Amino acid sequence: MHAYRAALLSFADDGSARYEQDGLLVVGPGSDGRKVIRAAGSYQALAANYAGVQVTHLPGKMLAPGFIDLHVHFPQTDVIGSPSEGLLPWLEDYTFPHEARFSDHAYATGVAQVFLDELLRNGVTTALTFCTSHPHSVDALMEASQRRGLRMIAGKVLQDRHSPDGVRDDTRQSLLDTEALIRRWHGQDRLGYAITPRFAPSCSEEQLRGAGDLAAQYPDVWIQSHVAENKEEIRWALELFPASRSYLAIYQDFGLMRDRAIYAHCIHFDDEDRALMRDTGAAAAVSPTSNLFLGSGFFDYEGARRVGFRHGLASDVGGGTSFCPFHTMLAAYYVGREGQTKPGISLSPQNLWWQHTAGAAQALGLEGVVGNLAPGCEADFIVIDPHATPLLSRKTTHARDLDELLFSLIVLGDDRAVAQVAVDGVITSGPGRAPA
Repeated sequence: MHAYRAALLSFADDGSARYEQDGLLVVGPGSDGRKVIRAAGSYQALAANYAGVQVTHLPGKMLAPGFIDLHVHFPQTDVIGSPSEGLLPWLEDYTFPHEARFSDHAYATGVAQVFLDELLRNGVTTALTFCTSHPHSVDALMEASQRRGLRMIAGKVLQDRHSPDGVRDDTRQSLLDTEALIRRWHGQDRLGYAITPRFAPSCSEEQLRGAGDLAAQYPDVWIQSHVAENKEEIRWALELFPASRSYLAIYQDFGLMRDRAIYAHCIHFDDEDRALMRDTGAAAAVSPTSNLFLGSGFFDYEGARRVGFRHGLASDVGGGTSFCPFHTMLAAYYVGREGQTKPGISLSPQNLWWQHTAGAAQALGLEGVVGNLAPGCEADFIVIDPHATPLLSRKTTHARDLDELLFSLIVLGDDRAVAQVAVDGVITSGPGRAPA
């Protein structure tokens, strides 16, 4: 076992933050051999119980759960920051041409390394990610994630129509490939598979029906797709599937709405859509930097709370403009406050942080596994330096309470504030690595 002494940030079941100014985090092997959190709380209360355990002191630092990214495209790592007039032109001009390059396995392997480096540099220790329509793009990411001991969930994109050569797949083969990838990767070490229709307009009815059949056959895998992001996209989806009540209902009609189903964006919803999310156990991956960048609209936090469906935060790189969770949380604050097209609410700093950690874990069905510093959780955590930059240090030094401290980090923080990252109990980045 190994212990760390620093300030501790964790979350209660109701989503409120718990904070220990002088805390102790004890890490040791769990029943399956993985490193888990054995104890977390005040140093004064716990120190005597672990008198023989080596302690790494981290004065002035804060330990927090590793961030969880609920929706990100690993093949779009190099698409980030590409100018466009909107979602559909952006896909045609940048995304599809770039994703076609993933037919080269060596290229996919190289991008996977860069992608994982960026996640970890920004303190993201779990992600739900799209690959491309090429099966070996999944292999490249899973192999790289497995070597690093990461908890990663990913899937081969399904898109058998309305897609250009190079990324369009064959209906029957795409479903055979998906099942083979589920059997190869799902449940291997800390890896999970997600059945991944790109979005309803890119999939034939046969392909969506096959995806729904696989979801029923493998109920513990994840499902991920996009929905209700862009008004032009919604119009197109309803033209292609006129029997469905709404864009979201298309997925329900093909058996793709259930626990462990994560739908990105969920902007242009009515209350029937929100109730469908709630009643099926599906969750929204809110992607504020992407929605602002592409001019898609604003996620309605008031509606999500009023009807009551799961949601958490996502970068959506490369439509999203940053891998950094601090930037994503700040953009979510802007989106929540917008009150011209929907009710505006002010999201608390604790809630913003929860959406990117314990709330995201809840959305994935991994509550109590990742996203928190609680006994039994896997030991993925980050060491935050509230004094990483002069202005951040000046602001956090004068913080009067936890909300002011967390909001200062949200507004002024970036990857420099992530001093170290621990994956499966081992410090993998940053200075002063310590054994666990």
